[in-house]
Amino acid sequence: MKLLFFGTPSVAVPFLEACVRAGHDVPCVVTQPDRPAGRGLVAHSPPVKKAALRLGLKVLQPEKLSAVRGELAACGADAAVVVAYGKFFGPQTLAAARLGFLNVHFSLLPKYRGAAPVQWSLIRGEKTTGITLFWIVKEMDAGPIQRQASVEIDREEDAPALFKRLIDLGVRELGTALEDISCGRVVRRTQEGEASSAPKLTEKEARIDFALEAPELHNRVRALRGGPKAFLSLRLPGRKIALRVSVLRTVPDRDRGAGVPGFIHRIDGEKGILVQCSVGRCWIAEVQPEGKKPQKAVNFLNGVRLGRGDSLESAV
Repeated sequence: MKLLFFGTPSVAVPFLEACVRAGHDVPCVVTQPDRPAGRGLVAHSPPVKKAALRLGLKVLQPEKLSAVRGELAACGADAAVVVAYGKFFGPQTLAAARLGFLNVHFSLLPKYRGAAPVQWSLIRGEKTTGITLFWIVKEMDAGPIQRQASVEIDREEDAPALFKRLIDLGVRELGTALEDISCGRVVRRTQEGEASSAPKLTEKEARIDFALEAPELHNRVRALRGGPKAFLSLRLPGRKIALRVSVLRTVPDRDRGAGVPGFIHRIDGEKGILVQCSVGRCWIAEVQPEGKKPQKAVNFLNGVRLGRGDSLESAV
């Protein structure tokens, strides 16, 4: 088939490679414009652009899709594949592909419509998630489904690890879907069930709150491992400015007792720091102080001269 491809971050690259590897004709790859990044604000190309150029494919990087609408229509594409492109599609753009735009979404729609479905699945403590391939319509993530597949979530799995498994699953499902579509087996099954949202995560969601129960705190930390990382903002003796400390890995403790949130109960060289939540306790195993490398939580605690009986309650 002749396919347009829309995508921007690294998670989209395996899907582009799979389309080419399967022998589909990809006349055009559309991705976000180069953006300045780093201390020098040097322009950086999106991962999809780098992959497309490596594969010898034509790349378009419009600020607005309306600027390339005619060029897209001239490709005469059968369908378009969309993976984390980052912009909405108007009806005139959607008309550029004969069968429509097929989006790869990292949840079991209609659950977790939005920009961060993997992270919100973990924050909410879901035991199952998956991949949905659906046809894009005007309403966000509400289009009819071509194909779905599910996976079980491990209770210790963080967002980067879950993303990796979902990408592998999604590449396989996309291959099957495109084969079906090329043979005329186009499915447009209406989404069923209660919809939930998965908006982009903000500083508010990333701030550690020991008023949560221990499993909830653990779920938030593993969900945010890939960014924006969960963090503490600590007021330490002798420091005028609060120290920002990312929390990278936690383990819920078996003790489900209540207590003062943030209270340090124990320090263990292997397990880390045992901290009280509103209900239950949680081991903080790995942290990353701002401007430094990841380290064991115990090493950090020794460095800032905090110990058993002190508090890690975040500053407001």
